[in-house]
Amino acid sequence: MDQSTALLIVDMQQEMANVTASGRPQANPAAEEKVAELAAAFRTADLPVVHVMHDDPRPESKFRRDLPSGRPLPCAVPQDGEAVFWKTGSSGFCGTGLESHLRDAGITRLVIVGGVAAFCVNSTARSAANLGFVIEVVEDALIAFDMPARKGGMLDARIVLEITLSALHAGFGKVVESKDVLAELPVVASV
Repeated sequence: MDQSTALLIVDMQQEMANVTASGRPQANPAAEEKVAELAAAFRTADLPVVHVMHDDPRPESKFRRDLPSGRPLPCAVPQDGEAVFWKTGSSGFCGTGLESHLRDAGITRLVIVGGVAAFCVNSTARSAANLGFVIEVVEDALIAFDMPARKGGMLDARIVLEITLSALHAGFGKVVESKDVLAELPVVASV
């Protein structure tokens, strides 16, 4: 990996932890740890880390930048110099300067982590692929909840994640594990 690859962290906000703490089933209980590990490794390798966060315009939403629930999770707090983009919809590319920022920085490949896998991660990854970016979605660094089935009942979180990742893998990019990304990162010699 080189400076043309960035880690893109999607919607790792406090409300994700609040939902998990409420007892809602989650497919990847260690997702926050994996996001923190990847962010630290990208920073150590001096590779770009970019953040997209949700600022829902609906007053009842918990995903608003003016609420404690809208703040970044400890695993994904932006560091000095890291770009942060606030979106009001599902894709990190709609209504933000994300695409321009990535192109101006010469970034052509995105390693995508965050939440929720079936919604904003999915939309952002598909948009990135449609815009010509090479994408890798890190399956064990994604928050994935169960969801209501359209004809009633609930779909298991693991099934929702598998279907989401299968669709992304089939037509938009690669699905990888964090260990594979970490193995590909350059080792930076300490001074």
